[in-house]
Amino acid sequence: MKKIEIFTDGACSGNPGPGGYGTILRFNNISKELYGGDPKTTNNRMEMTAVIKGLQALKEPCEITLYSDSQYVINAITKGWAEGWKKRGWVKADKKPALNSDLWEIILQLLAVHKVEFVWVKGHAGHTENERCDELAVKGSQEARSLGKSFDKVVGE
Repeated sequence: MKKIEIFTDGACSGNPGPGGYGTILRFNNISKELYGGDPKTTNNRMEMTAVIKGLQALKEPCEITLYSDSQYVINAITKGWAEGWKKRGWVKADKKPALNSDLWEIILQLLAVHKVEFVWVKGHAGHTENERCDELAVKGSQEARSLGKSFDKVVGE
């Protein structure tokens, strides 16, 4: 199984508002950068989209270390919240609806294909790849605002 590193970040100007995501995939010191945006979204949705786009870019099952500064994403997976929400029909333990169930469904499907270790990194703390993902996410947010529609891009293509 190939060992891949994925770095992710999301950004949103207003919540909801125009948002973007940035994702870096690294295999054997070769990196690929992805970014995109949505004109009306939330920060959590963009954090989740960054994870989804990174996992969807892989063409075969991989062993992945995935770095995110989103405690929402990290905790929902590592503490089993998302699995619990799904088992309860996308309802949280407090009986309120689980938000973003459409994206959680995709993430859980992708996690079934790969072996993924989630690692939390402190945002805006000088972590090189996280800072780059933040730059890409902000760029995605700005482009989504000016385009007025959702988009996805690969840097350099």
